Amino acid sequence: MFRRRRRAEEETAPAVVREENPAPARTTGPWDADDDYPEAERVDLGGLRLPVGPGFEIQLSMAGDQVDGAIVLVQESALQVNAFAAPKRSGIWDDVRAELAREVVAAGGTAEEREGPFGIEIAAEVPTPGQAQGRQPVRYVGIDGPRWFLRAVISGRAAVDPEAARVLEDVVRGIVVVRGDEPMPPREAIQLRLPAEARQALEEQAPRREEFRPFERGPEISEIR
Repeated sequence: MFRRRRRAEEETAPAVVREENPAPARTTGPWDADDDYPEAERVDLGGLRLPVGPGFEIQLSMAGDQVDGAIVLVQESALQVNAFAAPKRSGIWDDVRAELAREVVAAGGTAEEREGPFGIEIAAEVPTPGQAQGRQPVRYVGIDGPRWFLRAVISGRAAVDPEAARVLEDVVRGIVVVRGDEPMPPREAIQLRLPAEARQALEEQAPRREEFRPFERGPEISEIR
């Protein structure tokens, strides 16, 4: 009798439905391509849409023959951004941050975690190439997004001057990451490409030059007003 009564109770008991809480909507950038992000003037680099502004100079960084990052130069400051694939349900900045700190210290620099406008970042001093015992201040910033991770490196004046840093931090806030739907292992770089007008310019120059190597010094896109 007890077992029958227990079955009856189970059959009549209301089913408990567990609802997953949706991820909160992003209120500031960097943005995902599927976000309802604000319109702005941006350079389309494929995997990244990068804001541009008066006096900006944009260079592309290379990994072999692939474009894997962008560098924004503004007066005496520089911002390098790279985007990577990340797991769907977890970020990687905690692990990457620890690895970066170890690498900086191993190279003879210093690294300290601190709270920044995008969360915990690394305030570092890294050895300056070609200068004995010289160091330069650098900020390492990481943002975990939906299936992507954006790393930003701020150097030059903006690494120590909050006023100069604000310009580059606004660039980071305006970035749109285009992850795509294809499967990618975590930490694989999201590949970038030259804007259409820059590709066309390179193609027009190619027949006129022997052994044309457009990426020898790194392509540049200037925005001067």
